[in-house]
Amino acid sequence: QRETRCGAAFGMKADLPRGLEQEMALWEKNGLQRTVDFPLGLDFSSNDYLALSQDSRLKQVAIAAIQEFGVGTASSRLLRGHCGAHEEAETEAARWCGAEAALLFPSGWQANLGLLQSLAGAEDVLFSAVGNHASLIEGCRAAQAQVQVFDLANLEGLAAQLQRHASARRRIMVCEHVDSMAGTLAPLQALAQLCEEHDAWMTVDEAHSAGILPFFQHPRLLVRMFTGGKALGIGGGFVCGSQKTVDTILQRGRSFVFTTAIPPATAAALAESIRVAQAEPERGQRALAAAEELRQHLAASGIETDGGSAIVPVLLGSPMHTMDVAQKIRAAGFDVRGIRPPTVPEGTSRLRVVCHADHSPEEIRSLAKAIVGAMAKTKTGFVVCGTDTSVGKTTIAALLLRDAVRQNIQARYLKPVQTGPDSDTQEVLRLTDLPAEAATTPCFQFAAPASVDQAAQQENTHLRAEDLHTQVQQTVAETSDADWILECAGGLRVPLNAEQDQADFLSLLAWPLILVARSTLGTLNHTLLSLEAAQGRGLTVQAVFLVGDPHPDNAASLRARLGSIPLFQVPWFAGDGPTTQDLDAWLEENSLPSWFHAPRLALAGR
Repeated sequence: QRETRCGAAFGMKADLPRGLEQEMALWEKNGLQRTVDFPLGLDFSSNDYLALSQDSRLKQVAIAAIQEFGVGTASSRLLRGHCGAHEEAETEAARWCGAEAALLFPSGWQANLGLLQSLAGAEDVLFSAVGNHASLIEGCRAAQAQVQVFDLANLEGLAAQLQRHASARRRIMVCEHVDSMAGTLAPLQALAQLCEEHDAWMTVDEAHSAGILPFFQHPRLLVRMFTGGKALGIGGGFVCGSQKTVDTILQRGRSFVFTTAIPPATAAALAESIRVAQAEPERGQRALAAAEELRQHLAASGIETDGGSAIVPVLLGSPMHTMDVAQKIRAAGFDVRGIRPPTVPEGTSRLRVVCHADHSPEEIRSLAKAIVGAMAKTKTGFVVCGTDTSVGKTTIAALLLRDAVRQNIQARYLKPVQTGPDSDTQEVLRLTDLPAEAATTPCFQFAAPASVDQAAQQENTHLRAEDLHTQVQQTVAETSDADWILECAGGLRVPLNAEQDQADFLSLLAWPLILVARSTLGTLNHTLLSLEAAQGRGLTVQAVFLVGDPHPDNAASLRARLGSIPLFQVPWFAGDGPTTQDLDAWLEENSLPSWFHAPRLALAGR
């Protein structure tokens, strides 16, 4: 009632601006709705790598600072907000990483924004690594410099970019030491070598490496940033470099100049936390050892992970599947959170597990067991869907199942709805040379070789998307742990009944799609419309397969519009149709991404 009275008093309406309510409804439908949840269970989610956030020594120092300086500053550092605690924290930070000077910001976000905006402008070029943290991306934008994005896996491409922009006033390479979502390490020495060769400079974000890994040192390192809210367990962000560099940022960094100073208690605790981290390096070593132990436990159950830091990512694919698995793990007593787009790219939703210095071997083993159990209980897979009928969906489904066999991954095939006398299920078994248990009987079968709605109507059946979804979920749940490859009956908009089509069923299922299209004339329109229909319903398209005689121009046109979605070309195989040998030969020549989630268990061929 109070909110209603206040809103009415100020002339506020409950409605959102036009279109925004619909956008938020779609956001929620796609499984991307965020909530602010209290901590629950053992912490494997926060970035408290060194387990210092609750350290009694830091608490005592913070309390003493409150007694001396008060609870806040009420102004920026350049007005009346500067105090001895700030200088002490900056001195300790500079000494820790071997820099001449440091500048303390209220957050790592503000630090990245301030340093990039201070050091680059319209005459300069910033080279930003793919996957950089959002604060670095926003910092590059704030700098108003030209921005070139490069891939850390393609340093030859970066070298070419540096060469093309040799005439720029300043060229600065921007990257993270540890990727905050993947836990992988950037090749900093190789990047520094390129900067030497091309007279460029480096800025390195060490938010997720400070206190865990040695600080990166190189003459071409212009400035580094590390936060106080991760391994140090408190808050704030430090910019460290030469005295002249730090002075430049102090003068020009708008996110420093126009921001209220960080509270003295926080600054004092940061100084103490840095001293503890230096005196007890074994804390970082224990966090890394715990992460490596977790990776080994998961690998033993067939779950692949990446990274060389304290961050252990477990890729799951779809947002809804990720949140379902995370919920089950939290219910088991471990606070593990799911990460979804736009934080990570489409199709790469994941668990982001963070290991701390105080995690015991028993806790690591128990967490691994909970992750494996949650993934086993949450059955998922992907759906092979076509732009039209007779485009080669069954061949591609067989190809993907055969790829699973070659990787020793347990997978199953299901055609939810079969129309007509031909059996796609038997064709897949023939092509893969697998036993009958590798495939499951269709949930619904209709005799007429027609669209689903027409075939069902001829048998006086009304097939609803909800009923089909329920049947698929029951079928999947009744089998042993496995990945699933589902094959649709035609394209996304094939009608199920007078009101619903196949896309309604796919939206309920929320599994990622493999889109199959013809390679020849007409494929551009059909493929792009199908992509639009899928993405408009929040469905992730994992890849596009063009089937038929190679058409380089069509493939090039589609690749230009697919963004990060990979495109593969599969020919019509000679003879009476493809064989197992044809599929194996294609797989020998073409490497497919790992779209499977299930433990790697052999499924013997006939």
